[in-house]
Amino acid sequence: MKRAIPVLVLSVAGLIPVWRYAPSDGSTTTTEVSAPAATPSAPSSGNGSSQVVKGTTVDTEKGPVQVEVTFDGDRITAVKLLQQPNHPQTEAAVPKLVASTLKAQSADVDTVSGATITSDGYRESLQAAIDAHAESASASSSPSASAAASQVVAGSAVNTEKGTVQVEVTFEGDSIGSVRMLQQPNHPQTEAAVPKLVASTLKAQSADIDAVSGATITSEGYVESLQAALDARG
Repeated sequence: MKRAIPVLVLSVAGLIPVWRYAPSDGSTTTTEVSAPAATPSAPSSGNGSSQVVKGTTVDTEKGPVQVEVTFDGDRITAVKLLQQPNHPQTEAAVPKLVASTLKAQSADVDTVSGATITSDGYRESLQAAIDAHAESASASSSPSASAAASQVVAGSAVNTEKGTVQVEVTFEGDSIGSVRMLQQPNHPQTEAAVPKLVASTLKAQSADIDAVSGATITSEGYVESLQAALDARG
């Protein structure tokens, strides 16, 4: 009976590794996964222009890969995985891919050995996020630049035999962007002439335009008011 005890103990000990082993089924996870806290991060520019952008979901042989990138201005300050294959190689590769991204500040990062497929999916999703950020930055900066360059100037009010003529000119930078009438004679000839005068102005980008036949007086008043606006613009 005493000899049976060690045999039983050894038998139980031999079963322990079997109970603890869980074979990988190769499935994927869509749980949000972030890089470890030890992953280095790029310094923040502190300009308060942070933006979080999700990359596209890339379906790979190992499972879907999707990144989420935090930008501070034009700098990449953080990257985390929203989706990644549930494989040990992937889990080991992610911190290296993130660290390389923060160093390169682009999607031009090397493939991690043993995780080629995941690395390819990571780069593709990352590049999509970078492209989306660049497009968003361009769209948001263009209107403000345009608005800053726009200037509206009213020409002088010119009294003619047919009535008062006054134009308002919108400049876009150094170009005449649009012209509208603030005052004009209430005559059919004037109403027909104004679109032609405006079109000629936008084409010539000056007050050096021809009078419209049948609306000579209005045309002369238009040119005088337009020139005053141009002179005021400088």
